[in-house]
Amino acid sequence: MAHIGDQLRNLRLEWGLTLRDVTDRSKIVAKLWGSASHSISFSYLRKLENNGNNLSVSKLLTLSEIYSKSPESLLRSCVPPPCISPASDPVGGPDTTRPITEGRLEKRAKGLLPDNFGSDPIAEQTKLLNARGVLHRRYRRAIVGASDHTLYPMIRPGTILQVDTLKRAIASRKEWKDEFDRQIYLLYTRNGYLCSWCELEEDGAWLRIVPHFSGTVPAYFGPARYPRLRYGQEVEVIGQVVAIAMSLEA
Repeated sequence: MAHIGDQLRNLRLEWGLTLRDVTDRSKIVAKLWGSASHSISFSYLRKLENNGNNLSVSKLLTLSEIYSKSPESLLRSCVPPPCISPASDPVGGPDTTRPITEGRLEKRAKGLLPDNFGSDPIAEQTKLLNARGVLHRRYRRAIVGASDHTLYPMIRPGTILQVDTLKRAIASRKEWKDEFDRQIYLLYTRNGYLCSWCELEEDGAWLRIVPHFSGTVPAYFGPARYPRLRYGQEVEVIGQVVAIAMSLEA
């Protein structure tokens, strides 16, 4: 990734200025603003353009004034890319509950909970959503349909799912302790998609759909409480649900 010194050098060349020209103009800015800290020496500017180090706030404001650029625009192209995984956040959040209004967490929240979330009518069946960028390679998004009450009330219709397509192995009973710890999967069947718990029978040939204790499998799967589908033929595991966004409105 290019450092900010590269960007500043390119701007200076676009303006047709020499290092000395910028130094002279910085002295004018410093005089107008009444602070010598805004003055930039020839050697400082040369080192800054070469390695991008030690850029102070006062010097950044001076250069933004000389090149007629906002400080934000000078820094924007040099900000490292965000964490590519929508399912994990290695930096983490605050120790106390607080509103999110800007920065990394706001971008993350808007990606999972867009401003129009919950305002659109819910589709009848669970379906995949369009994937963009990294989501297309590993993660998929889906929305739980109005007829899919399989994990209700824990997962309500209209819930947005983030699905890790690299996690398709069905967890055994030893790998979870309770209903909140149990792995959730997005399944694809001849009747469409389904958000569900599931388990493999001992021979591995059949997959059993397991609804929540208060939920019900969609009627088009038949009257059985725990429908059985031939694994790999009648049902495909798209991946494990690793994050959700759910409206609490009825």
